[in-house]
Amino acid sequence: MPAGMGIIMMTMTTTITEEQAVMAGTRPAMTIGAENAAGLLRLLAWLSPAFPTGGFAYSHGIEWAVEAGDITDGETLRAWLTDLLTHGAVRSDAILLRHACRPDADLVSLAELAAAAAPARERQAESLNQGAAFVRAATAWGCPGLPDPVAYPVAVGALAGAHGIDEDAACLGFLQAVTANLISAAVRLVPLGQSTGLAVLAALEPVILCTAAATRGAGLDDIGGAVFRSDIAAMRHETQYTRLFRS
Repeated sequence: MPAGMGIIMMTMTTTITEEQAVMAGTRPAMTIGAENAAGLLRLLAWLSPAFPTGGFAYSHGIEWAVEAGDITDGETLRAWLTDLLTHGAVRSDAILLRHACRPDADLVSLAELAAAAAPARERQAESLNQGAAFVRAATAWGCPGLPDPVAYPVAVGALAGAHGIDEDAACLGFLQAVTANLISAAVRLVPLGQSTGLAVLAALEPVILCTAAATRGAGLDDIGGAVFRSDIAAMRHETQYTRLFRS
């Protein structure tokens, strides 16, 4: 065999496309469907930690909760996030996202409601700043005209709806992304090990699924919460002496 032939053959092998592999019978065709596959790809991109919304800079009040001793390990973090998902702002955000995803959505009213529902200045800035960054970054996919300012969940829901992405899928993806981001903040603040953070994320899967299901039929009158300690944390963080995060 002439020198370099093995390298040439390997290169030629890796250029075979998915379609060619399916036609040759070496790989089964995808069963997800082309439209659903495109929607899944977009959700994965939009809700990825690499998508430039600036979420890494916000802790949603967790920074103060760590300093106050409310969050000290994986179990106390799991309990804190469970409350946020089931009774707090994250649940309300899921409701806002669902309504923004629908064809008859009044995006102006939803944006105003989302901004007004924030219990603290930093919490409002967290949502509005991420919403603005999300809209800027999403222009590559043809972002629909949205109010300015617009809260993060409203922006995500509106873009998902404009691309025909399933509302349940968008809600689940959003809840997972927000939860993972808050865990990442806690991992840096407590600090926790990466393995502990991942264990918390795995333990919260049933809670995320339950919140997604519970918000499916929720109306805008259901927005609100009873996680007062988290709201107080958001307020106290504004005057916290040493801060790594913007909320």
